[in-house]
Amino acid sequence: MIVTFTANPSLDRTVDLGGPLVPGGVHRISGDSTQPGGKGINVALGVHRAGIDVTAILPAAPSDPLLALLEAEGLPHRAAPIVGPVRTNLTVLSSPQVTTKLNEPGATLGEEEIAGLEQLLISSIGDEDIVMLSGSLAPGLPADEYVRLIELLQARGARVGVDTSDAPLGAVAAALPGTAPDFLKPNAEELGQIVGVSGDVLESQVSDGNLEGVRDAALNLHHRGVGAVLVTLGAAGGLLATEGAAWYCPSASSPVVSTVGAGDSATAGYLISRELGEAPGLRLARALAYGTAAVGLPGTTIPRPDQVRIAADGVVRL
Repeated sequence: MIVTFTANPSLDRTVDLGGPLVPGGVHRISGDSTQPGGKGINVALGVHRAGIDVTAILPAAPSDPLLALLEAEGLPHRAAPIVGPVRTNLTVLSSPQVTTKLNEPGATLGEEEIAGLEQLLISSIGDEDIVMLSGSLAPGLPADEYVRLIELLQARGARVGVDTSDAPLGAVAAALPGTAPDFLKPNAEELGQIVGVSGDVLESQVSDGNLEGVRDAALNLHHRGVGAVLVTLGAAGGLLATEGAAWYCPSASSPVVSTVGAGDSATAGYLISRELGEAPGLRLARALAYGTAAVGLPGTTIPRPDQVRIAADGVVRL
């Protein structure tokens, strides 16, 4: 089974202005939707829609509206009770194809709430389960929380993936090779945070046909103990380092409706592929196909398998 952990879930509200965003101006909203959000929840939705067993673990009060949305989605989940409300993240869609995000910090968790959340996660896994630790940490959690969870979960026989950024990602990188996740999913900016290079520079290099920077950075993480490193590069494609080698695949062209949830969809595609026992090149192709499908959907919509078009013929082993 796949278990996702969302330490700082959200209600994702998306508004479409139907025109340009003008600072200081008055705008009329032409579209408005609210969906369950948080990176681990997004991943779980993608896996669930593919018919694979998954459970989403998160903190939320019993009466929080997020839980009603998860029930409506039919997503299996377990929530550790907290006092504060789940945060609301606002995405503003404006022309020409601009996405602006305004994220709340989330409720601060107390010591008892943190202990309850950790215990819920530990009690929800079995031997050989895959646990995906995704997203930012709620206020109150230490920056090295994911490092501690990797150790606890791997000791129970689970395989652990991480998708995060900033200080939590820095803590994971600093713990290598002693404590290493089985799977790491940085985008270009996050990979740049680890190696000290601008994410824009890495994406630009790939767009110009120079894969060495991203390849070497991903392989370095792999050789330092990370089982698989999936780097998503937006329109420039993606790269996977695993099993002592690296593979690259370009992204298929697609109209951009919303980029929110694209990286989480790619993570879901990778985990689905791994559960299906597919080879590394096809894992990469399926991950990018899920990400490409997501950008063509509104808001934080995570694609169904019938909305995904896999182009494995573009995969190149480097």
